Amino acid sequence: MITTIDAAGRLVIPSEVRREASIEPGTPLDVRWRDGVIEIEPRPLEVKLERKGRLLVAAPAARVPRLRTATVERTRHQVARSRGARKP
Repeated sequence: MITTIDAAGRLVIPSEVRREASIEPGTPLDVRWRDGVIEIEPRPLEVKLERKGRLLVAAPAARVPRLRTATVERTRHQVARSRGARKP
């Protein structure tokens, strides 16, 4: 895909790429220049470790929007494909 930068320096990430990367409006992004390549990736979610009964679990450090069903299903299918499983 090809995109351009406008006069204000803004870059439009094509909707298909945003959808596949689960990038929503307001998603913090890391932008780096490395070895002649511009890299853009969503920032990892900051978490804190909390004890839930006998388990230690990672919980978001700040409020985050609920996961959409489509995002969960897409992730499940990607994991299944990467493990060589057939799509249910």
